[in-house]
Amino acid sequence: MKTDHDADNSTNNSTGTASPAARPALRTAQIVFLVVAAAAPLSALLGTVPLAFAIGDGAGVPGMFALVGLVLLCFSVGYAATSRRIVNTGGFYTYLVRGLGRPPGVGGALLAVVSYNAIVIGMVGAFGYFAELVLSQAGVRLPWELYSAVAMLVMAVLGYRKVDLSAKVLSVLVLAEITILLVLDIAVLYQQGAAALPATSFAPHTVFGGSAGAAIMLVFVSFIGFESAALYGEETRNPRRSVPLATYFSVLVIAVFYAFTSWVVVGAVGADHLAAAARQELGNLFFVVNDAYVGQLASQVMALLLCTSLFASLLALHNAASRYMFALGRDAVLPRWLGARHQRHGSPHRASLTQTVINVVVVAVFAVAGLDPYLNLATSMLGVGALGVVVLQAAAAAAIIGFFRNRPDRHWWRTLVAPLLGLLGLGSGAVLVVANFGTLVGTHNPVVTSLPWLLLVVAVAGIGYGWRIRAVRPEAYATLAGTGLTDTGLTDTAPADTAPAPAGRSVESLASTSGHPSGATDRHRQPQAQRPVSASYRKAGH
Repeated sequence: MKTDHDADNSTNNSTGTASPAARPALRTAQIVFLVVAAAAPLSALLGTVPLAFAIGDGAGVPGMFALVGLVLLCFSVGYAATSRRIVNTGGFYTYLVRGLGRPPGVGGALLAVVSYNAIVIGMVGAFGYFAELVLSQAGVRLPWELYSAVAMLVMAVLGYRKVDLSAKVLSVLVLAEITILLVLDIAVLYQQGAAALPATSFAPHTVFGGSAGAAIMLVFVSFIGFESAALYGEETRNPRRSVPLATYFSVLVIAVFYAFTSWVVVGAVGADHLAAAARQELGNLFFVVNDAYVGQLASQVMALLLCTSLFASLLALHNAASRYMFALGRDAVLPRWLGARHQRHGSPHRASLTQTVINVVVVAVFAVAGLDPYLNLATSMLGVGALGVVVLQAAAAAAIIGFFRNRPDRHWWRTLVAPLLGLLGLGSGAVLVVANFGTLVGTHNPVVTSLPWLLLVVAVAGIGYGWRIRAVRPEAYATLAGTGLTDTGLTDTAPADTAPAPAGRSVESLASTSGHPSGATDRHRQPQAQRPVSASYRKAGH
């Protein structure tokens, strides 16, 4: 039997040829499930939406989801255009290097590693908290630490294996959480008729009334994870087609589903009474509505599915964090041994195990200190991670414009106006998250509200590290994000202040070499021996 040690030794850490079993396996639908799972629809609607009702623009939240969805669709236009030309597990890191330069790219890369790891850690705490809460009402009384440990164990096993196994598990969990919400939607529509869909939710004076800034912040945070499709490009059968389609479809599914379900709840409660009801119930709001329109049994099922929704998001975001660490290991920005793929599974197994160890260590520290898994662990980690991802999304929009600036295949809408609109929207969202960070995390403790400064320190340190790589390891610097593949035969132009990036090989030629994008030997490279739940759950009594 071949051991994992043998598998490692038979695969070059960065560019070794993968076995047939490890060749790209993901289809478009599977990427969509990976992306939608990261956004955690049930968790977002049960947690973030009631808070937006309570402190934001009340009945205008559905319209705000539609508006933010349009902003993110504009971002996705440029994101999709770039993903057709670059196939790389590095995601934001690769796009920032190609569009803004290598030092900013390294700064963004380290920011991505910190942000996604923080979100995963927060999700571990949130899962343990809600699993203990839900199961205790069924008579099962076990400590949250045990539930979190089980979640991390299952996450580690699935993250170590081939990614399509995670996609299959996530497809079941995502369909289950969407189904329970559709049951609620149908029940309200059946009993309320047209009154279930009040027109005022999309009236400008309602959408932009109240505390619209707080609502925008919470709505942007609800979409965290939609950007992760590009991370799976190297593990996808037809990345130039599947990644753009999955990005578009994921944004549309999340935006339409969030807007429609929140709209139905506005109709169920009543637009005039919504804000007061939300402030009273917060995390209980959807359960109260579900009790009234569907029944208590359905609410109990919804409570269980809340836990599976959190786990699905945990697994999807673990995969995302692992792939960032893998890409940076492959480029020697992080230790090189992280940049290995498992020969049989094709997974970034070392990065996955490292991410699991980080989770275990941080969660153990919080547990030993006797801190609350939700109020102390989940809210702080999810808040800072969400802010980091929104900042990265805005930076990626700017990088898309920079990437296409001097290319002959640039287009006035796809590569300039659309990403510029996305940049303006996402930049505004990032500013609002910083301004309302205490509201997002549910505390104004100065230690917690100072966490955004950590992200700035990481980004600046990363830029400095990029310059150091240039000075100390120029050969490694020249190949940063150099494994991207172009489908046009055009040389990707680097910003003028950096060394030119090595030209990418075509997808077809690389696939014929190894059957896997990551398995090709790039002649330019040196051989080398991967959502937050808002503070609105604190009153959840189900």
